[in-house]
Amino acid sequence: MAVQKPSIPKGTRDFSPVEMSRRNYIFNTIKKVFKLHGYLPIETPAMENLSTLMGKYGEEGDKLLFKILNSGDFLKKASSDDINNRELGKITTAICEKGLRYDLTVPFARYVVQHQNDIIFPFKRYQIQPVWRADKPQKGRYREFFQCDVDVIGSNSLLNELELIQIIDKVFSELDINIVTKINNRKILSGIADVIGQPDKIIDITVAIDKLDKIGLEKVKEELLSKDITQEAIDKLDPILHLSGTNSEKLDTLESILASSEVGMKGIDEMRKIFSYTDKTTLKYNIELDLTLARGLNYYTGAIFEVKAVDVNIGSITGGGRYDDLTGIFGLKDMSGVGISFGADRIYDVLTQLDNFPAEATESTKLLFINFGEKEELHCINHISKIREAGINSEIFPSAVKMKKQMNYANKKNIPFIALIGDKEIESNTICLKDMNSGEQNDVTLDELINRLK
Repeated sequence: MAVQKPSIPKGTRDFSPVEMSRRNYIFNTIKKVFKLHGYLPIETPAMENLSTLMGKYGEEGDKLLFKILNSGDFLKKASSDDINNRELGKITTAICEKGLRYDLTVPFARYVVQHQNDIIFPFKRYQIQPVWRADKPQKGRYREFFQCDVDVIGSNSLLNELELIQIIDKVFSELDINIVTKINNRKILSGIADVIGQPDKIIDITVAIDKLDKIGLEKVKEELLSKDITQEAIDKLDPILHLSGTNSEKLDTLESILASSEVGMKGIDEMRKIFSYTDKTTLKYNIELDLTLARGLNYYTGAIFEVKAVDVNIGSITGGGRYDDLTGIFGLKDMSGVGISFGADRIYDVLTQLDNFPAEATESTKLLFINFGEKEELHCINHISKIREAGINSEIFPSAVKMKKQMNYANKKNIPFIALIGDKEIESNTICLKDMNSGEQNDVTLDELINRLK
């Protein structure tokens, strides 16, 4: 029998101990900021009922859902005619009842509705879990990746939008990534669709202009034409996509353009309110009103956010927005919420390209005891227990092999300190502590070693 070459699906990855240490540094930094602002953790299952997921992400999003075959004879509910005629939609409905989650927001909405009697509103939650999308794998885009979501639901207050902006600012300040936060409002986009005479095409317009950074203006115009949006409407849209000036100046210009649109004017009022808050807040990074920002997901209804790394070209590393009635699809009406999602995998790639991970992010074992034999082992075991109780990561080499092999192990793992205990150290009840960086060696007591390494 031929030996099978091991592999993993395209768009997924294995993570080494160093990579996991760095990922945990990102997760822990983000989690610390979430907790600082009063958010609590939840988790939801990796798979959801397809009835929960379908129709929530638009037509393009539905195509990217990973669907799970029913257990057992999954074809028993499928019609022979549908199979013979390759009616893929009907076949999929018959053979798949579940799918892997596409994001964390829709499962969160489902969670809120199911557990509404046990939740204190406004409900502030964070969730750090993997999601799956049947997308074409490419640099910075994976089929399995982690999202770090933070949402508050059950409040219409725009103070929540301010808090999310502050969380973005704090997280990337802690990670030392230079960013710009782009912000827009879906009500403004609806107003634009009104004034160019295409109110029924708001989804087509937002999906198209959301691709502006990726495919360019001419391709966006081609897509709009393909969606039966008139050339006259596209010509009216063109100057709006080229707005310039300060955030306040952009809003002033929009106010004159959207004066006839009630929903558009409401969006402008919301943006003025948010900027009035940010003007009173000390933020490290810039916030920019960007009319080309649309966020392709259909459930956004108000402010929308996208964060770009200034020094690395990798696309959005954080995004989100306001959704006024996401829980309504599950039977709980008028439950407004707003949230953002940090793309941990893209943040990892940014930190890697910038070489910005701190040394402590990959530090594991701080102290290795060299193993000289059974008598020395017993002495080391007594010491290592007390050292670990002091919170110092430490280990003992598991066998008394040649010293060179044990030192090579320490070097490859970047262990900064070595402890040597032989007959002399046992007799004097000391430890020979070697600093692997400087090469210095000193005889110390156990208490002195703990104080130095802490």
